[in-house]
Amino acid sequence: MNRSFTLLLLLFCAVTLLHCTSEVEPELSGFFEDQKADQLELEQKLLSMHSPEVYRRHLYNLTKTPAFAGQPENREVIDYIHNTMAEAGLKVENYDYDVLLPQPGRVSVSLITPEQIILPNKEVEYKQDPNTSHHNLMHGWNAYSGSGTVEGEVVYANHGTKEDFEQLREMGISLDGKVVIARYGGNFRGYKAKYAEEAGAIGLVIFTDPVTDRGNAYPDGIYSDESAIQRGSLLTLDYYGDPLTPFEPALPLAHPDSPERINREDVDFHTIPVAPIGYGAADEILSRMQGDEAPEEWQGGFEYPYRVTGGADLTVRVEVDQPYEMKQISNVVGFIEGSEYPDEWIILGAHLDAWSFGATDPNSGTAMLLTLAESLSKLADEGYRPKRSILIGHWDAEEFMLIGSSEWVEQLEDELMAKSVLYLNADMSVTGPNFRASSSPSLKKPIIQAAKSVKHPDTGASIYDFWADNSSNESPSIGNLGGGSDHVGFYMRAGIPSAGVSISGSVPIYHTNFDTFWFYENHLDPGFGYGPALADVYGLIALRFANAQILPYDIPRYGADLKRHIKSVNKLTDTDLFEGSGLQEKVNTISGQMNRYEELIRRHTENGGLAKSLQDSVNHQLLQLERSFLHNEGLPFSPWLRSLYSSSDPYSGYASWMLPAYRYAIEEGHVMDDAYMSDLHQAHLQALNRFEETLTRINTIMSNES
Repeated sequence: MNRSFTLLLLLFCAVTLLHCTSEVEPELSGFFEDQKADQLELEQKLLSMHSPEVYRRHLYNLTKTPAFAGQPENREVIDYIHNTMAEAGLKVENYDYDVLLPQPGRVSVSLITPEQIILPNKEVEYKQDPNTSHHNLMHGWNAYSGSGTVEGEVVYANHGTKEDFEQLREMGISLDGKVVIARYGGNFRGYKAKYAEEAGAIGLVIFTDPVTDRGNAYPDGIYSDESAIQRGSLLTLDYYGDPLTPFEPALPLAHPDSPERINREDVDFHTIPVAPIGYGAADEILSRMQGDEAPEEWQGGFEYPYRVTGGADLTVRVEVDQPYEMKQISNVVGFIEGSEYPDEWIILGAHLDAWSFGATDPNSGTAMLLTLAESLSKLADEGYRPKRSILIGHWDAEEFMLIGSSEWVEQLEDELMAKSVLYLNADMSVTGPNFRASSSPSLKKPIIQAAKSVKHPDTGASIYDFWADNSSNESPSIGNLGGGSDHVGFYMRAGIPSAGVSISGSVPIYHTNFDTFWFYENHLDPGFGYGPALADVYGLIALRFANAQILPYDIPRYGADLKRHIKSVNKLTDTDLFEGSGLQEKVNTISGQMNRYEELIRRHTENGGLAKSLQDSVNHQLLQLERSFLHNEGLPFSPWLRSLYSSSDPYSGYASWMLPAYRYAIEEGHVMDDAYMSDLHQAHLQALNRFEETLTRINTIMSNES
């Protein structure tokens, strides 16, 4: 059969199939007409390759033994990932680092008066889930807690946010010599410890608040039972990665280029002991508190009123003995080398370390990426090697505060900034039916396009249709990236367009010993269909960026989003913060250039394309657009974070801050300091000028070809 006819037939079949699924034809941005049929043929092959059986096998093998970073059992996970990708045909490399990791040690929370009770700090065992009796399971603990034994009266601080501690001060509640009890939620747990210590507290107990529907608690349902304890790191330094090697990769101690470590005593670790407990243990404390009722918004899941103070008759002891050790961690990175542009990298990643079995966090995403790695490698072996390289990274010690990925970014920083096209993060990414994404502007449209091309396993319609049907907006929205996962180094330090994409649901047993394969199979996805569906989405995004003639970034989105972010920042003040700065005018000018870019791309697509040498020139410039927002001196609150466009919230840890230097100026009261604001405006103008100059060069290249 004539190849041209075959390709046209495949194109028709692909379009018909996808049209029946989502009522829209697939949109391939960045492809000229002569390449679309080949790409759709490739995509149909990929979409036929991912099976629930393969995904289930990987998830099962990854969750056989509980482990956390630096432990021998975690090395078994590392070896499984390495061997799986190597056997699939990828070139695989381990990146090793020696880092400072705390160990579980000894943790105890006790009621001292009015009666002595040692409170439980480990989950109970259930016959329904044999994993819960595994001998390697650890008690509840918070990494990077201070060590010591303290005893004092109790103060309830709601979620332990900055605002909660400010409200306690306004109430006239002193925390000097007190033990704070706060519930999970509202912010990163490390900031609960930071603010408690700054307020004078001698210790902190963090508990999981109960839900109303306790009949649906584990193992009968997805909710935490009274023994479930959320583990997690408390680290709140102004840099990421190994605490002893800021801004430098923590190469193994025996490596000739291993950096000099700073003294542990010089690191700003928390000093107060911190311990997590379940709500059964918390009930023993909260039910005995005798002070004034807490504000209505501070009330929680127990039926009795939560009180701010416990009174002199209620005292609690917190004991933590947490040793520190140098441990080797390993990132595992698989490479599928590009056939034409091996030095342009599409990077997909997830972390590999957990707090126990980690079926949902992280291994639902890890298993998905292994499933996809096997498919992409098989396609390459069959003659469908991507034009650009695809890297699949598995990062170690993420749970201790993004250590593995941050070290890799520090080690390869120049190379990453020169070569990286995008980074997709798959942390805890397969936990239910709901499609969600947070992204830099340039990846929003490609994510939507991929979601329109993949079937949802529950409905047979597209993932996009399911997403839209369950959205409260007219069309589903894509959020902004905050903190708390491995995209931080790629996006907020190296300026690589990034996204977190998931198919997800509620996981109340997060970071507990109940995050098991049994839990996943019985309560989240018995058919194991969500993992393959998300592998389809990741695969389409990766292959479209790998093979497109013009990198299919969503360039106009920058203009729309910048205008929205400026408006949002202004809402936080009583004045126009940007008046006279020239920033809004500059954004308007850039928006015009973005529209021009879209017109030129459309013209070249309709008229047959662009010369290959000019395609290469355009793509080289496109790679640098996101990097325009990097400020070499870093942000005012973190020299490690460099993006003037986006960062994590330095007061809560998880939330996203857009135009973060302005947000910080507002929070810290600098907006009336003319010199400070002048420097701030100037830094942002320089970033926008770099963006405009790069975009102008791109448009000039394409205009001359016209």
